[in-house]
Amino acid sequence: MADTRSTNAILQVQGLRVVYRSPGAGQPEKVAVNGLNLEVFPGEVFGFLGPNGAGKTTTMNVLLGFVNATAGAASLFGVDVRRPIARQRIGYLPEQTYYYKFLTAEEILRFYGRIFGIPKSELEQRIDAVLKLVELDSVRRRPLKSYSKGMQQRVGLAQALINNPDLLILDEPTSGLDPLGRMKVRTLIQRLKQEGKTVFFSSHELGEVETVCDRVAILNQGEVKVTGRVDDLVREHQCNLEQIFLKIVGGSSSN
Repeated sequence: MADTRSTNAILQVQGLRVVYRSPGAGQPEKVAVNGLNLEVFPGEVFGFLGPNGAGKTTTMNVLLGFVNATAGAASLFGVDVRRPIARQRIGYLPEQTYYYKFLTAEEILRFYGRIFGIPKSELEQRIDAVLKLVELDSVRRRPLKSYSKGMQQRVGLAQALINNPDLLILDEPTSGLDPLGRMKVRTLIQRLKQEGKTVFFSSHELGEVETVCDRVAILNQGEVKVTGRVDDLVREHQCNLEQIFLKIVGGSSSN
């Protein structure tokens, strides 16, 4: 059964290592990711957890083609991430979104849709669908500068969904949001799962991760320390996910 699951993984990382050279002479190299192995399967909501500097964003940057691995391999849908075709079926939301604040949500989505080469008739239908999904249809013609941070984050999610991806990679999607904003993003992730999407995301909100994720991996110092189903980990360690996290990272804060 394990072998069958491995062949069906849509995100696969094997022995990944990323080393950054020091800008100064005589300074030690920084090992950001060290021998990382990971598999994510269709329809999963997968939480990628770890303290700041654990290697989460670096790993995502390798998957997105922004950073080249020093060693190891990574693939999306069975295609090496170094090939642009590997990223045609993914949507991405960075931790910090940068949009022209004078544009409206509708204009932002139209711009990204054109980048993806979505035909005009289909694009307008996609814009309608994703704005309804993220609950911004009623304010679609308002400039982004009038949006709250939570609304701007949902515009980012709409942008990540405009090409109808099979896999979503989200870097801290609830970062800086108030409880209502976090709840809306959490509800949206659950809705995407119901639609058959696969969601791979990093987060510091461990209570929410425990609520929405099927499986998690916890990183520390560039290495995966534990991976598994949330229910199984909670039962095995006899404590909640936050307590498991603190045990694994040595009690260091994740903020």
